Amino acid sequence: MALLVPLGWIAAVLAGGAALGWLFRRLAMTAAHGTRAARAVRSMPLTAAFGLAVILIYALVGLFAPLIAPFSEREVVGAQYLPWSSEHWLGTDHLGRDMFSRMVYGARNTVGIALATTALAFGIGTVLGLIAAAVGGWVDQVLSRIVDAFMAIPALIFAMLLLTLLGPSIPNMILVIAVIDATRVFRLARAVAMDIVVMDYVEAARLRGEGLARIIAREILPNAMAPLVAEFGLRFCFVFLSISALSFLGLGIQPPTADWGSMVRDTATLITFGDITPLLPAGAIALLTVAVNFVVDWQLHRASGLKD
Repeated sequence: MALLVPLGWIAAVLAGGAALGWLFRRLAMTAAHGTRAARAVRSMPLTAAFGLAVILIYALVGLFAPLIAPFSEREVVGAQYLPWSSEHWLGTDHLGRDMFSRMVYGARNTVGIALATTALAFGIGTVLGLIAAAVGGWVDQVLSRIVDAFMAIPALIFAMLLLTLLGPSIPNMILVIAVIDATRVFRLARAVAMDIVVMDYVEAARLRGEGLARIIAREILPNAMAPLVAEFGLRFCFVFLSISALSFLGLGIQPPTADWGSMVRDTATLITFGDITPLLPAGAIALLTVAVNFVVDWQLHRASGLKD
């Protein structure tokens, strides 16, 4: 009997996820009817539809956080660790702040900062990787050896060391994580571009006298977009988890700013009393990571040209 309750919950979650994916796909098919995207929407698997639905929900919650949250993320509204009630849907934290409001604002802060960090890392890594492949020679060797040196150090430990030296602020965290993760993007961009620069159309562009920037922008980058777009989704997941881990350790987003990683740390003691409140921000982190991976898998399958 003890296993029936967890299995029942798992079955309910899977059924709810499938229903959400099916509903989103139906709505997307209606919206895309008669457009070029209609075929892609029709072939979308339920997992990808579920992932897109979750990402859309997170984006809406983050954008409209002040309208959704009943209280401010920093406002003390009651006593410590109040239970769930009609006034405080998820209770209060160790300082008496409304947990539901902080969960809502955490969507804006954690996801928004992760997206900005990923964009910066992706920009740095892609540009340097394409330049290394297009120029070659000593430029490629120097950049590759610097990247190898950075990648030899475990990413989380390296980030903790740099943030301890620089100070745990949001700009420092964005810069540190972006530089560290740019090395991974560099490796992929360089590997993909190395197969493209030997193509005849790239050589023809060089013979026409086109400059390096034009060759990268018009010949190499468009043909490398499919794996790079998929890498952006995967890199977002890693950055998102890194920010949450650093916040849990006290070196990421600093209080009183709401952040899911620090919320897990602040309410962790409730687990010993059978309260599932600490699992909610942890579940929000896991859900978004799974959703992004579902969408990335679908895009990789489409880019590969494989048939179901």
